[in-house]
Amino acid sequence: MPASEPTILATSMGFFSRHRGPYDLRPGPIFDLGAELAQAGPEPRICYLGQAVGDQPTNLTAIHGAFAGTRFRVSHLALFPMPNVDDVRAHLLAQDVIWVGGGSVANLVAVWRVHGLEEILHECWQAGVVLGGVSAGSICWHRGGATDSFGPELRPFTDGLGWLPYGNGVHYDSEAQRRPLIHRLVGDGTLPVTHCTDDGVGLVYRGDKLVEAVADRDGVSAYEVSRAEDGTVRETVIAPRRLG
Repeated sequence: MPASEPTILATSMGFFSRHRGPYDLRPGPIFDLGAELAQAGPEPRICYLGQAVGDQPTNLTAIHGAFAGTRFRVSHLALFPMPNVDDVRAHLLAQDVIWVGGGSVANLVAVWRVHGLEEILHECWQAGVVLGGVSAGSICWHRGGATDSFGPELRPFTDGLGWLPYGNGVHYDSEAQRRPLIHRLVGDGTLPVTHCTDDGVGLVYRGDKLVEAVADRDGVSAYEVSRAEDGTVRETVIAPRRLG
């Protein structure tokens, strides 16, 4: 059965290291939440999209290795140098969860649009496939956010898919440029009300409504950053539910 409502998991979380090398990962509890929301049954089908880093082979190998021996049936959709499946739409609609990795959100959405994935992923979302992702894979569903797509100094990004009518801030506690830039962009109207996540935190949207924040560790939070009538910016903490 698909999710009961269109569902997006927008996060600064995902995999944990097994501490046996940079590509030796294990899936965190956000994936079990995705499968639960998708009403997926005992063997959830999950497809990984890695276009934000250009479908790097080492990255794809790490993802397949992370899910090896788990209950998840993992696949990936590559678009470099060409799609690795004959029917992209059919493959994605057959999934329970689609997970989008981090990297360059500007490159990610540009490549998706060239290949028609904006329309296909929207159809998947409406059909009850749970969409999720980390970092660039979080910002992409929103109107925009702060990105390092253009260099190490963070810049505004306002060309997201926009299905979620908010800005999105990721890695809010771990990268010093994030919070002040988000506050400035909300304050000057570049971004609308913006939802932000510390590392280890995710946001659950049903339709275009934020219904809860979740976390895979203690001591972290989500936030809503908004502009008051007097032009000041206020930041409201959203306490997450601890997973696992």
